[in-house]
Amino acid sequence: QVLLVESGGGLVQAGGSLRLSCAASGLTISRADMGWFRQAPGKEREFVAVTTWRLGSTYYTDSVKGRFTIDRDNAKNTVYLLMSSLKPEDTAVYYCATHRSGTYYDSRNYDSWGQGTQVTVSS
Repeated sequence: QVLLVESGGGLVQAGGSLRLSCAASGLTISRADMGWFRQAPGKEREFVAVTTWRLGSTYYTDSVKGRFTIDRDNAKNTVYLLMSSLKPEDTAVYYCATHRSGTYYDSRNYDSWGQGTQVTVSS
């Protein structure tokens, strides 16, 4: 059974930084495409970033390019999302998930999900 546990969320002022972690068990992330999504109140879950295992590629939604970095530590079986220059519109619950197949931007193409970690950015 795959278990993903996110941590690292919190309250931060605009312009600040946070590092989210996603610790995985029940799978080896070195052979998994891992993604981050977020969901703000009243909005649909949206793609944030993904890291692919085969080529080591990373993809980001436009709104976070240049501010967020997705990274992985295969030895720790953990995926990270480093967030800087945070904006109030980044406020959301952030989830990590394992990609199954298909496009990376569609949450329906992901299997296992963590419980999420709240990120709140104050203005």
